[in-house]
Amino acid sequence: MGMDRVAGGAIIDGRMFAAGLLDDVAAKVARLKTATGAVPGLAVVLVGSDPASAVYVGSKHRQTAAAGMNSFKHELPADTTQDELIALIGRLNVDPAVHGILVQLPLPAHLDANAIIQGINPDKDVDGFHISNAGRLSTGQSALVPCTPLGCLMLLKDRLGGDLSGLHAVVVGKSNIVGKPMAQLLLSENCTVTIAHSRTRNTPELCRAADILVVAAGRPGLVRGDWIKPGATVIDVGINRVEIDGKSRIVGDVAFEEARRAAGAITPVPGGVGPMTIACLLSNTLTAFSRQHSVAID
Repeated sequence: MGMDRVAGGAIIDGRMFAAGLLDDVAAKVARLKTATGAVPGLAVVLVGSDPASAVYVGSKHRQTAAAGMNSFKHELPADTTQDELIALIGRLNVDPAVHGILVQLPLPAHLDANAIIQGINPDKDVDGFHISNAGRLSTGQSALVPCTPLGCLMLLKDRLGGDLSGLHAVVVGKSNIVGKPMAQLLLSENCTVTIAHSRTRNTPELCRAADILVVAAGRPGLVRGDWIKPGATVIDVGINRVEIDGKSRIVGDVAFEEARRAAGAITPVPGGVGPMTIACLLSNTLTAFSRQHSVAID
């Protein structure tokens, strides 16, 4: 599912995979509605008028509705206080129609994003950022997993036939949002996992040993073609806006054309990991609903 063969490695088509995942979520939502009389509800909170955030929230709102879920959009002014935002989160935490809560980041500078995230009921934390979910993930317990690394894992398992045991995985980047949870997910799949970051001294050498290479460093074109082990599967999480020949373009953290010649398969940017994030958000909302209602989703 989700690959086209090109010169060099296969292109891992995140758009196609995400569309299939969304269709699956919608079908399960319909079955759950028949079985329980209820539907999953996702509340998205946007503070201020950051243009990129507004676009993301609009897309989430449309896709939530398209999947048959209830979408609750809360748009607050930029001068919303910490207490006001925490009070809203508190109301959503106890609202039985809301099964998932997402606070769109970044928040205005005067707000403490960490305090807001930790105020979300962990069972409704569909971003997977709450410390309880991070702890559950790291100790192998049932958790809501951050959407981007979850999407990366789905693409990897699809590409590699489901079994990642024994493969050497290198994750470039150690953020709480992608790098660390990605490493935990790969460990849970019995990979041998190395994390490289800005202070790592031999990153190219480490990358050349990777059967699986996941790059989430936020640096355009960081990983070059000669860093890729022949036949490796490369997942590029980077989304960087750069100027090329006077035009604005979106590029990843991997030098794509170079890397494709060595890789067995690689995600493009755009069209790779990006579409998976919203699809996994809705999948997480479905998971949260099923756990809160104690019903199976299959």
